[in-house]
Amino acid sequence: MFSFDRRDFGPDFTFGVATAAYQIEGGQGHGRGQSIWDTFSATPGNVHNGDTGLQACNHYELWPQDLDLIRDGGFDAYRFSFAWPRLIPEGTGAVNQEGVDFYDRLLDGMLERGIKPYATLYHWDLPSTLQDRGGWMNRDIAHWFGDYATLVADKFGDRLAATATINEPWCVAFLSHYLGIHAPGYRDLRAAAHAMHHVLFAHGTAIDALRASGAKNLGIVLNLEKSEPFSDKPEDMQACDMGDALFNRFYLGGVLKGQYPEVVTNWLADYLPENYQADMEVVSRPLDWLGINYYTRGIYKAGEAGGPAIQQVKGDLEKTDIGWEIYPKGLSDLLVRVSSEYTKIPLYVTENGMAEVEGDDDPRRVQYYDDHLKAVLAARELGADIRGYFAWSLLDNYEWAEGYNKRFGLVHVDYETQKRTPKASYRSFQGLLHNTR
Repeated sequence: MFSFDRRDFGPDFTFGVATAAYQIEGGQGHGRGQSIWDTFSATPGNVHNGDTGLQACNHYELWPQDLDLIRDGGFDAYRFSFAWPRLIPEGTGAVNQEGVDFYDRLLDGMLERGIKPYATLYHWDLPSTLQDRGGWMNRDIAHWFGDYATLVADKFGDRLAATATINEPWCVAFLSHYLGIHAPGYRDLRAAAHAMHHVLFAHGTAIDALRASGAKNLGIVLNLEKSEPFSDKPEDMQACDMGDALFNRFYLGGVLKGQYPEVVTNWLADYLPENYQADMEVVSRPLDWLGINYYTRGIYKAGEAGGPAIQQVKGDLEKTDIGWEIYPKGLSDLLVRVSSEYTKIPLYVTENGMAEVEGDDDPRRVQYYDDHLKAVLAARELGADIRGYFAWSLLDNYEWAEGYNKRFGLVHVDYETQKRTPKASYRSFQGLLHNTR
């Protein structure tokens, strides 16, 4: 059990769990179009064990029991994502009524159980037909995404407690177009530079579209790390500054201040879209809240001669099963930094969690959540306006390039039988959230 009481967070604090469509839904068919993750995962060598999201957790059919788990755990809210190719199979044009009906059922099921729907429009499953047209490298994606946002607002907006445009733009752009680790798997500097800007331009365009359709409580979800230098040598400090600029400041500065860090724009000067500066007013449209996903820190040192200018190195802290350092103080530091340097709008921790070896008894995960929730309380004591916390993830699920090899769930999933079994970490949240002493 956790070492604090729900009342420590105040009566209006939102506790939730998070998932993403491609990672849990399955249900391929039913009019759904292909996504870039269907083709990326079908390509040998891209994903551990060749795993795909074809079946995943079969949430498409088993959603009632999954919502029951959220309700029975005492959670206030469910952060989920709409699948763009399920709603608009070609990315633009004809709407798939079966997809609309599925999300109607899902949303009505949440409301019937007293669960607040926190929606994300895009959690990485771009329709393949739009990738054929350049995907995030094509400026037109802002208009495609805006039209999709309008559809979501018109069909579902009256039932959504909050809506985020995009989940983790660093992953959408840099991880997927420069490092090549996620779909579409590019390793190209020009592709990355275009995607980095277009993903934020599309975000702003979608905010305009959502507001025009009457949608309320709008935000974006950024993944942030605590960037630290390997040593106090000037070259390592400089490497850390660049790492922080690429991972954190590009997206924070763009979205909240309409300004990209100069160290990044200088590096990408020959590759960024022409006249991108004219888009910055749209990129930085006012938001109602900001979501922060946090998992670990990044340690940077200067690169070796003939190699990359900067490199990331592993630290000596205890690590999760995916190899990420457990560093709760980094969460406190980030929340305070964002609230003091960037914005006074409400903040939500929209993802936080750990991969752990298979098993229903997960004491390290219980301790992980205990320590990170304490970090949230510490940041609030220092003035950060944090309104909620979403655990990643409700279920063990398809962990992108790791396939089914890593388990983040509060609930164990047997992928052969689809049986759900709550873990000790789920029971700890249940005890916290049902405890009103």
